[in-house]
Amino acid sequence: MNPKVSVIIPAYNTEAYIAKAIESALEQTLTDIEVIVVDDSSTDKTVEVANSFTDQRLKVIVNQQNLGVSAARNIALRAAEGEWIAVLDSDDWYAPERLEKLVLLAEETNADMIADDIYFIKDGATSPWSTLIQESGENIDKIIQIDSVYFVETDVYGQPGLHLGLSKPVFKREFLVKYDIEYDETISIAEDFWLDMKCLISGARFFLVPQPYYFYRSRSISLVRQSQLSRLNQYCLATYSFIQQKAVEKNPALMRALSYNLEIFKKNLAYAQVLVPIKQGKLSTALREIRKNPGFFYEFISRFSNLIERRFQYYVMGNKLVFEIFYNLQLKRNKNN
Repeated sequence: MNPKVSVIIPAYNTEAYIAKAIESALEQTLTDIEVIVVDDSSTDKTVEVANSFTDQRLKVIVNQQNLGVSAARNIALRAAEGEWIAVLDSDDWYAPERLEKLVLLAEETNADMIADDIYFIKDGATSPWSTLIQESGENIDKIIQIDSVYFVETDVYGQPGLHLGLSKPVFKREFLVKYDIEYDETISIAEDFWLDMKCLISGARFFLVPQPYYFYRSRSISLVRQSQLSRLNQYCLATYSFIQQKAVEKNPALMRALSYNLEIFKKNLAYAQVLVPIKQGKLSTALREIRKNPGFFYEFISRFSNLIERRFQYYVMGNKLVFEIFYNLQLKRNKNN
């Protein structure tokens, strides 16, 4: 018989973390599982650590060349045989009861995908500093159903919100197969967000559980894998491409939400196209971009005011968490980029 859940773990150079991720999957209270690790051509001892486990429920697949996180996840998806698919990053981990709790609730609600709240924890810390729902400003104390419009409207770049694109839903494999849904391998940023969107516009019943069972580790190395300009360009291209889909065109509210997100990405890109050259000492390039974007100074003053406010909160009001929260929100958003 096929396992109840397939846990898929894409991995790349995480020898210091992957053992904890694998252990957390194998030690679930729901034991009817398989764990599929796809190593994306690591150059450290990630594969050696993964292969040190003797549990027959674990399978390790090794890519001969680096294909990217989306391709690695797709390889795992195609190998999976479970009724449900659970994604786990190789530097994160599950609470022991996560899969049992989520699968039970998914079956009770007839869900196609179900997500929990997320603990945010800094690398090396002994306890989480916050959760996804706590940082969102939303008051969620019971299971709620998420539709595509709410999903987009509460995940706007640089703005407070639920940001469910950061969540790690458990998916019904039958649904993914039926609608031929996989990760877009042309996208190397926010790939979870776009997979969730594919599910939602295909009619997936998506539920959010307010309890956190997923530990999301923030690592500073994640912040520098791609430049800010590269990330924002990809955000713009991916959003524009998704807007062209017929299912989006037929949903005016979703079209408005995605179009608003696209404008926010463009605004941040225009700002970065000035600020990045200034930081690099390329003043002539910055001046050219300012001519194209005369609203830069208004945006700069607005952001400068926010910086002053954070410093006031820290130094005058004694809010010692204000910079830590801002820093960690940036880490978690850019984690897989």
